[in-house]
Amino acid sequence: MIFPEPPGAIGPDRTALRAAFLMDESDAVNAVLADLDLSQDVRARIEVAARNLVEHVRAKREAQGTIQNFMAEYDLSSREGIVLMCLAEALLRIPDPETADQLIEDKLGEGEWEKHLGHSDSVLVNAGTWGLMVTGRLLHLDEAAWTDLDRAFRRMIARTGEPVIRRAVTAAMRLLGRQFVMGQTIEEALRRARPAEAEGYRFSYDMLGEAARTAGDAERYFEAYRGAIQSIGEKTGGRGPIEGPGISVKLSALHPRYEFGQRRRVMAELAPRLKALALDAKAADIGFCVDAEEADRLDLSLDLIA
Repeated sequence: MIFPEPPGAIGPDRTALRAAFLMDESDAVNAVLADLDLSQDVRARIEVAARNLVEHVRAKREAQGTIQNFMAEYDLSSREGIVLMCLAEALLRIPDPETADQLIEDKLGEGEWEKHLGHSDSVLVNAGTWGLMVTGRLLHLDEAAWTDLDRAFRRMIARTGEPVIRRAVTAAMRLLGRQFVMGQTIEEALRRARPAEAEGYRFSYDMLGEAARTAGDAERYFEAYRGAIQSIGEKTGGRGPIEGPGISVKLSALHPRYEFGQRRRVMAELAPRLKALALDAKAADIGFCVDAEEADRLDLSLDLIA
């Protein structure tokens, strides 16, 4: 089944974009470099600016606090960093202790925490690493190798340890999550952002969560975006889309079947929602951003925007 292209959607840029899909990385980099027409003077200035930025970041990193040091050790380039981010995002939304215990046991057992022990100059970061390493091992003792002492110790952990571990991990993840999550409501996020805005930072707010799985999910996300746009517009004093904060919307949160095989439904059902949100943002005089999706949805995203 072939769907008609939206008017004006396919031009030289879109054709080139489609041709570059799954392009060899070396070929892609060389093609971009060939398009650059930079003099030696410009290249030298770029190198100096880049070096200055790196040196500034490294100097600032030495003076940063414990949370920043912890995040530097467990960044998202490591498996352990991803594990902690998953915990930070998911743990605080789990209402019952049994499921929380299962999540902690599952995630902490995935990390090779001992690789990070002693890497940081921060005593507190190393202590936290040691705690993660011990906790992961306690929760994943090999039953076949248990001694009587192991069994007694495991029973003690089952009775007293898991609630303690749960509280400790939940508290740590709440602290870590606050580095990435501005608030549980848009009002709280706007309030927490004020000191940073006074220093010149600008924010684009989005909704935590996954893609919509049902029509009801999509409707809730749509209404949440509308409410956030209204709150941002009311509380930012009409500073406009450049100097004021904005909203970022995720297309897969606005439709439960956001996939190319459902293109006709998406164009008929999601496009009007996206336009309605864009008009709301225009009326509120705030910035409006459409988040990127997976690569195989890029063409569909561009069709909607077109």
